[in-house]
Amino acid sequence: MIRFLSVFSLVAVLFIVPGFGQGQTPVSEPWAEYVAGDYDILPNITYAIANSTELKLDLYVPKNRAMPIPTLILFHGGGWVEGKKETNVLQLLPYLSLGWAVVNVEYRLGRISPAPAAVEDCRCALRWVAQHAREYSLDTSRIVLTGGSAGGHLALITGMLPQKNPFDRQCPTDNSTRWKDGTEPAVKVAAIVNWFGITDVAELLDGPDAKHYAIEWFGSLSSREELARQVSPLTYVRPGLPPIITIHGDRDIIVPYTQAVRLHAALEKSGVPNQLITVSGAGHGGFTRQQLVNSFAAIKGFLRKSNVLKAE
Repeated sequence: MIRFLSVFSLVAVLFIVPGFGQGQTPVSEPWAEYVAGDYDILPNITYAIANSTELKLDLYVPKNRAMPIPTLILFHGGGWVEGKKETNVLQLLPYLSLGWAVVNVEYRLGRISPAPAAVEDCRCALRWVAQHAREYSLDTSRIVLTGGSAGGHLALITGMLPQKNPFDRQCPTDNSTRWKDGTEPAVKVAAIVNWFGITDVAELLDGPDAKHYAIEWFGSLSSREELARQVSPLTYVRPGLPPIITIHGDRDIIVPYTQAVRLHAALEKSGVPNQLITVSGAGHGGFTRQQLVNSFAAIKGFLRKSNVLKAE
């Protein structure tokens, strides 16, 4: 099994391409040789159905899984209106090298269903992981969410929403897991790794920071300002959230760096363990090899400090 930092170095080399934040990872598969012998790869599992669309995820689980395994859930980028999970496979390598289980999630894009469909789908994917944890030996006490750009936003909102929220109503339910009051047990996220994700969606709909992808995601919805607030991670900052690490270039013009700064400040004020890694001179992804290696090393340290990753 390849060790963490050596695989992170390989990922860094492969990610030196524009558009990392938009989910444009090269569609080659050099990763396969590293995981095929140690992992069961279960592609395109249907985790929910919405708008007559089967929503799929890919599951990577170690063949040797006698004990519950830490689990990463990855959401791809693309401004909520483009991208696909298959372009994300190289981002799984660092966690596969640790022997973790990995869940690579697709969700409805804006051209199929506008906001908040992507948020609903990602919440359902999280619930699917919890409901099938025993079947695949997934450790529900060590679930980590991650993604870049819109995927970073989805990782944040999926992990930060409170248990009772309107975005879980579309999810398939399992009556055997319900409490007596009809609600389901909360799914606790252990940590969130946010790569330059959107934290204030409303800011991207109007004004100087308006972005075409956000406008397209909401379309002509009459209640878009209120809905944008409801799907903004900044709305849900409060004590008790899972630890959050953010990596963001300070020259990002696709997702303003100030959004990362505001999230960091709000989390600090609420006493939430968090870290902001500022990538000096970098834009929206396209980091240099060394910037990526440094970022991944910081992630490893953060996960260890958060008791998600065991000390070596």
